Amino acid sequence: MTILEQTVAAIRPADPAALAAARAHQDSLTKPRGALGVLEEVAVRLAGAAAVSPPPLPAPAALAIFAADHGVHAQGVTPWPQEVTVQMVGNFLAGGAVANAFAAQVGASVTVVDVGVAADLPPGPGLIVSKVAYGTADLSVGPAMTAEQVVAALEAGIAVARELVDQGARCLVTGDMGIANTTASAALICAFTGKDAAAVTGRGTGVDDETLARKVEVVRQALRVNGLPGGREGGPAAGPASGREGADGLPVGAGGLSGGLSGGLSEKVEGTPEDGRAVPPLEVLAAVGGLEHAAIAGFVLGGAALGVPVILDGVIAGSAALAAAALAPAVVDHCVAGHRSAEPGHAAALDHLGLRPLVELELRLGEGTGGLLAHPLVCAAVRVMHEVATFDSAGVTDKEA
Repeated sequence: MTILEQTVAAIRPADPAALAAARAHQDSLTKPRGALGVLEEVAVRLAGAAAVSPPPLPAPAALAIFAADHGVHAQGVTPWPQEVTVQMVGNFLAGGAVANAFAAQVGASVTVVDVGVAADLPPGPGLIVSKVAYGTADLSVGPAMTAEQVVAALEAGIAVARELVDQGARCLVTGDMGIANTTASAALICAFTGKDAAAVTGRGTGVDDETLARKVEVVRQALRVNGLPGGREGGPAAGPASGREGADGLPVGAGGLSGGLSGGLSEKVEGTPEDGRAVPPLEVLAAVGGLEHAAIAGFVLGGAALGVPVILDGVIAGSAALAAAALAPAVVDHCVAGHRSAEPGHAAALDHLGLRPLVELELRLGEGTGGLLAHPLVCAAVRVMHEVATFDSAGVTDKEA
């Protein structure tokens, strides 16, 4: 078995006994039942994922920022120059980004992973170089990645999850950096949910109306040339069997991907492309994803396989989680939605995954910022399970008794 196959095989759905025990424990605590709202759901979710109640405290946390460039940048989908990707990697490593400030606030480590930056980076502390290619090909003219590249990026993400957990992390937080990566995210969300491009494509870093219209058409073009559902306005709906239901970056042709993508990971997009075939999720990811999307999907799968909860950040993580869920539906039981981004596609992704965001602050930065802000809430939810007295132990009368 490959590393990817081994990882997928190791992922288990939420344990029913632990879920039931966690719900019963919540109801026995000295508070009105349901008084902590969504936090009670989070604690129960983590108990089910860990197969024990109360679940382990999800700390310390480790943020991994996966960085890569995108060939679709050439289509003018963003005014930001591509070199900002490598410049921001330097900023992360120097400790000068918002993600660094938030990580310091919550006590999380920061690791930057180069899976596809279009430049060579010097080695340094806090940097893992797992470069699969110098950026992707242009997804609007053909597949963004080859079969080999998408698997390599997935397995790079798995390796990072394993390394961080080996170093003591008990909660993983997804982060990303890649100019033009919201275009790839929108295409993935269309392909996995069946939504129209106009409904899920947002302004990213704040593009104007003209650029947004171009971006929407580029997403539609990408879906059309890669034979994926959603390539035409008002086209057929499609969606994967998610957890809730059910190298060099050189351009490659638009005539489809080479073999080896469907393997034993055969949950398929239940779409109706024009040729009528069902599309394996790895093929969807290779066609319109980014190297960081694939690596984040692997990171999520890797954390779930190790029984460590993963806090998802924004739209990049949401689109990557759709791919992870199509490969291993039970992975969703191990995820917490840190926040809901201002990007419209993020809400569509979370709805499809069946995840409820903890924070909604109109963030649209990426980097892992929303996931980091949610981490103290996740820890608080679990700490309640460990430290709050029960009605019996405190000698407090329960009105339900």
